[in-house]
Amino acid sequence: MLIQFLVGGVVSVCNITIHALVMTVVVRVARASVSTTNHPSLLLIITMIATVSVLMAAHVIEVFVWSLSYAIVGAVPAEGGLVYFAFVSYATLGYGDVLPVERWQLLGPLAAMNGALLFGWSTAVIFDVLQKTMTIGSQTAAAE
Repeated sequence: MLIQFLVGGVVSVCNITIHALVMTVVVRVARASVSTTNHPSLLLIITMIATVSVLMAAHVIEVFVWSLSYAIVGAVPAEGGLVYFAFVSYATLGYGDVLPVERWQLLGPLAAMNGALLFGWSTAVIFDVLQKTMTIGSQTAAAE
């Protein structure tokens, strides 16, 4: 059981690192782009599409990190899809149609916990970007 927590912890830290890097870039780019437009509504639409798209891409990369870890340790049976199982676990869907081998059964719940935390973090950043974009957009419109 300890090895499962160790593997899950290492993968989670890798994903947290990926997420932190992406979040830093998203927030910096959003802040920089906000001050360079005279069209607040268009800015809001573009900023939110870009922010959510980049965050979705980050989550897909994180799912692939989980699937790579499953492949390395042999956690998913040959007939089960590594990426599919990683997505189902990470997104906390839990269909149950693909089960990990018994020796690695805790990796699915660890991936779910990691995904839930990172989805929550993404939601907080989306809200922050939305709020800052709307605030600056309102200030720009008032100044005109």
